[in-house]
Amino acid sequence: MLIEVVYAEPQRVRRKTYRLAPHSSVGDALDLAAADADFAGVHLGGAVGIFGRITRRDAPLRDGDRVEIYRALSEDPKNARRRRAALASRSGRS
Repeated sequence: MLIEVVYAEPQRVRRKTYRLAPHSSVGDALDLAAADADFAGVHLGGAVGIFGRITRRDAPLRDGDRVEIYRALSEDPKNARRRRAALASRSGRS
């Protein structure tokens, strides 16, 4: 079966298709990505998902699935909103 593994960065998207045996798991796909130079430097120990839904590494894959490697947020969303609101109030915008 064919599985796509994707990792999105701010400036680019790393994307690779792998052929896996039937009954393979998300972990099997991540093992292939870990050995691939295209995913060098990507932290594979964080959250992962299939088509936008967080899943476990032992979850079974189906042909055509897209395994997504999620990265940590660079800033807490609440703090980012507060920072933008403070900047806007100082500049006279509300």
